[in-house]
Amino acid sequence: MRRRLRVLLAAAALPLVVASTLLATRPAAAASLTPVTGFGANPTNLNMYLYVPDRVAARPALLVLVHYCGGSAGAIFNGNGHDFVTAADRYGYVIVLPEATRSEKCFDVSTPAALRRDGGGDSTGIMSMVAYARQRYNVDPARIVVSGFSSGAMMTNVLAAQYPDVFSAASAFSGVPAGCFATTNGSLWNSQCSGGQLVKTAQQWGDQARAMYPGYTGRYPRMQLWHGTTDTTLAYANFGEEIKQWTNLHGLSQTPAFTDHPQSSWTRTRYGTTGTQATVEGISISGVGHQLPMTGQLAYAIAFLGLDGAGVTPSPSPSPSPSPSPSPSPSPSPSPSSSPSSSPSSSPSPSGGSGACRVSATVNAWNNGLTENIAITNTGSSAVNGWSLAFTLPGGQTITNGWNATYSPSSGRVTATNAGYNGSLAPGASTEIGFQATHTGNAAKPTAFTLNGNVCTVS
Repeated sequence: MRRRLRVLLAAAALPLVVASTLLATRPAAAASLTPVTGFGANPTNLNMYLYVPDRVAARPALLVLVHYCGGSAGAIFNGNGHDFVTAADRYGYVIVLPEATRSEKCFDVSTPAALRRDGGGDSTGIMSMVAYARQRYNVDPARIVVSGFSSGAMMTNVLAAQYPDVFSAASAFSGVPAGCFATTNGSLWNSQCSGGQLVKTAQQWGDQARAMYPGYTGRYPRMQLWHGTTDTTLAYANFGEEIKQWTNLHGLSQTPAFTDHPQSSWTRTRYGTTGTQATVEGISISGVGHQLPMTGQLAYAIAFLGLDGAGVTPSPSPSPSPSPSPSPSPSPSPSPSSSPSSSPSSSPSPSGGSGACRVSATVNAWNNGLTENIAITNTGSSAVNGWSLAFTLPGGQTITNGWNATYSPSSGRVTATNAGYNGSLAPGASTEIGFQATHTGNAAKPTAFTLNGNVCTVS
């Protein structure tokens, strides 16, 4: 078991090494990663760290951010999870970072205690951390979310299954279905699961998750799943098994309601609702191994989790309690670099339809970059066959790549022209496009939207 865990540790450490080469100096700030003791029931002796930004929202969201095998709270805070931290500074949410203390620094998602609600495993200690933060920071109970990488992704699945009445959404990078790593011999390693050899029906996976909280009949969290196709540490086959589990828990078909390619190597599928905060979302990345998340990907997770929620009214944050002891020094945050752009197929010239339209836009920004998703709805009475959406970018914004449309020019008055697969919009139908851009300080949404020359309403 230890040899296998060392392999997992080495693979999981790779993204941190990659991320550390991208770090630039982070401005000094009063907010820091703070250790907390005496937070409540903690049967497996986890460490708790807390990050509260200098300006916390009056009713903040709460993110539980779970590290990978061999990692630590400080490693994920300063490394490949740091985009969550810079977003917390912007949007005013609070982050709880559990830390495993067993020698392998992996979370237990295998033993019977770990796979039962309030069973006395790692998840019990993590939920004590959640309760601690909720009591002190006026957390919005409708916006408690969880995300993790590798071992943390496995724990993300387990927490969402065991505490569906607490978490509203989850985002798991390179994980396995809840319960897949179960063992009965005290080992924390399941070779069948890691190798992608545990294949079950959607109903069987759903029942395994439901058994973690017997008798529960309410809704389950929205789930976003990420996996690289060449992952040999936690095999890519687990991605499909996760989708089976979460579509079953939501009573959905395994046939996607929406498919697109936000980046050239990505395939994104959505189940149930089809917007930015879909019921279930899967993102498969071609040619990538056990090294997620990569630069820029957390912007999509932040939007999916609702951490960029509107209506945030910043107010000074209360001091963490108990008094902090010396904390790990914050390291610099990575500057997102351009991701590969997709190459949409050529499309027909716009024709048909009444031109009536509605547009909604969502921006996720960081220090000098942003991503933007734009939903276009045909509110007219006849179909649109081929479309061009024109809009004006704020000064200083320049598009570096885009998806589900071609964009020209890259700044000023831009026209987005449909791809070959999304040019037809029936009355009432919608499509979603998006782009990544740099900015010089103004991260506002575009203005003056027109579809085929007709002015759109903006919601």
